[in-house]
Amino acid sequence: MIAIRTPEEIDGIRRSCALAANLLDALARWIEPGRTIREIDRRAGEMIRARGAKSPFLGYKNFPGHICVSVNEEVVHGTPRDARVQYGDLVSLDLGVVFEGWVGDTATTVALGEVSPEARRLMEVAEESLYFAIDKARAGARLSDVSHAVESYVTRHGFSVVREFVGHGIGRSLHEEPQIPNFGRPGQGPRLKAGMILAIEPMVNLGRPGVRILRDGWTAVTEDGKPSAHFEHTVLVTDQGPEILTVADGKAEEIQQKLKHGGGP
Repeated sequence: MIAIRTPEEIDGIRRSCALAANLLDALARWIEPGRTIREIDRRAGEMIRARGAKSPFLGYKNFPGHICVSVNEEVVHGTPRDARVQYGDLVSLDLGVVFEGWVGDTATTVALGEVSPEARRLMEVAEESLYFAIDKARAGARLSDVSHAVESYVTRHGFSVVREFVGHGIGRSLHEEPQIPNFGRPGQGPRLKAGMILAIEPMVNLGRPGVRILRDGWTAVTEDGKPSAHFEHTVLVTDQGPEILTVADGKAEEIQQKLKHGGGP
């Protein structure tokens, strides 16, 4: 069953999502070539605790990090380690918080300096597919309309979507119903209703869609070794259309412009 949130619950989730968005924005600006992934994770943990929150990732099924840091061909669930990020890397950051009992979850991919045109285009299409999907998260639509929007946009531009990992509902727990694949036929699944909250997160590969898991038991990498990009927003379904909850301070207009550009009829 997909939870329909009360106005009071929505306010709580909105605060946790705003905090997650602000922390992710600050962390993305702090990263620079030469920092180790362990340093990035430690910094994220310090920032989360300083705001009176905690990480929903740390210890989840024994996950060892405060956040997920995935570099280049790493798709998701990158763990803390001593490897250094380098100029020209794509770095995906997946950050969540538990704040006042509610979870906020968001992700972005950043380029450290100049990257190849193909990698830059991968990032653009992955992010655009997120907003294209968010535009479908409307009361009365089917859940698979969101999933289909990601796949149709990504494949139209010559990239592929990862099938092993999905978006999800969110609230008191990090992963709640429903599961939200990034592929599928439109017009399937439950109808969306005002008050539902969805974490929509395309994971897009430059090459083939296949992934494999490294020996740490967590880090997923592309089978062909080509780069991947990951973006995520937590979204509230309303009668007036989707409301993106994971918006950093000062970024509301930018987010609305991206939604307007990435969405459509």
